Amino acid sequence: MLNAFIWIPIIGAIVLGFAPLEANRTRGLALLLAGVLLPLNIVVGFQFDPANPLMQMTIDLPWIPSIGLHYSLGIDGLSFPLLFLNSLLTVIAIYATNKDLQRSRFYYALILLLNAGVAGAFLSRDLLLFFLFYELEIVPLYFLIAIWGGARRGYAAMKFLLYTALSGFLVLISFLGLFWLTGGNSFAYDPALSNSLPVQSQLLLLIPLLIGLAIKTPIFPFHTWLPDAHVEASTPVSVLLAGVLLKLGTYGLLRFGVGLFLDAWVSIAPWMATLAAVSALYGASCAIAQKDMKKVVAYSSIAHMAYILLAAAATTRLSITAAILQMISHGLISALLFLLVGVVYKKTGSRDVDYLRGLLNPERGLPITGTLMILAAMASAGIPGMVGFIAEFLVFRGSFPIFPIQTLFCLIGSGLTAVYFLLMINRVFFGRLTPELARIPRSTWPERFPSFVLALFIIVLGLQPNWMVRWSEPQAAVLLTGSPDIVGMK
Repeated sequence: MLNAFIWIPIIGAIVLGFAPLEANRTRGLALLLAGVLLPLNIVVGFQFDPANPLMQMTIDLPWIPSIGLHYSLGIDGLSFPLLFLNSLLTVIAIYATNKDLQRSRFYYALILLLNAGVAGAFLSRDLLLFFLFYELEIVPLYFLIAIWGGARRGYAAMKFLLYTALSGFLVLISFLGLFWLTGGNSFAYDPALSNSLPVQSQLLLLIPLLIGLAIKTPIFPFHTWLPDAHVEASTPVSVLLAGVLLKLGTYGLLRFGVGLFLDAWVSIAPWMATLAAVSALYGASCAIAQKDMKKVVAYSSIAHMAYILLAAAATTRLSITAAILQMISHGLISALLFLLVGVVYKKTGSRDVDYLRGLLNPERGLPITGTLMILAAMASAGIPGMVGFIAEFLVFRGSFPIFPIQTLFCLIGSGLTAVYFLLMINRVFFGRLTPELARIPRSTWPERFPSFVLALFIIVLGLQPNWMVRWSEPQAAVLLTGSPDIVGMK
């Protein structure tokens, strides 16, 4: 069944790329292909045993035995929630795409390829296979920005390509080094191999891995590609970039940083926690100074992704569980924020907070969009009753006993979330509607539907956080033990 998450979108992309379909049928077929994956996630969820820390539904087939590459897949409490998030946001991104999009067949084919690459990375049990999927998603995202992006799309796409190519190169160096130093005959994920290495050797492998994944996450000072990519990308692409693509970095930190190099990870954990605090404060401070709504949300992502690094650095069972929850929380909230910013831009032609005014006007503005934006900002700021609260609360609760100073600085960054979102909302949605905005078209219910779906997830998971915790808590303990008998991946 796990094959379906990879091969349905790949085969669908091939069909969309070469079949002579009309634009409206292309969109419908893409939506159908992506939509099939959602019930598959539900089927997998019913077959998945959250209490079982072993990899489940495993596949292991020799692919290129001469280099030790296996087509090896599996799912556990770390990958399953992210796999569902990937499927959900892909459907939302396709649904939110303009119906009159130019070169639509190529566009939807790239979206499906992106979905397949991310799903393959989350499901891989082979280090080299993970790297191949990790690199696969770079190509479609580059074209999605370079072709359907804004005025500076070429610059943003090339910057993204260079940064993420460097990220993949560093990850590959770490994996190859582990293969050579341990004398292994395959790239199978096995924590026991790295446990046999001295801490100094683990550090030599962990540092390039950490830098490569910090670029992807992104963490200060490796973040500069992200604001440019978000600003120039279309709204659906920004939804996927913030909601799913960034999670490849944090997923790698947990799966490989903690899972493979735990001794070295603990030795440099204080430095990582400090870096997380700096990144959180930097992202929040930059968000306050932005005039473009998209840049506000982009720098907010930098700040909130830093909390995952803080939790991972603490390496407690609670903090690792919280890191997984924060990935899901950030994916839902950031996707909603970018969708709403996209609606504002589509209706007004601007994202400038100094130009927009009074959009909460109930008669001539965008009152429902404004209301949803307030809800998303509250969720991002950690208001109780929403998923952002429980995720950040557990991050700080799990990290404070280990790194109290760094956690306090991250708490300050979390408090600043309310500042920059209140500044943005106050300028854009409150006040008197300016004459230039008096005749903006109203948003329709089909345009609002994806935002309502994400808002529902944010509220429901905020009220019932155990629906997320039960999947990931056993996996947190497995990552911290590093025992191959428990992990069950050989």
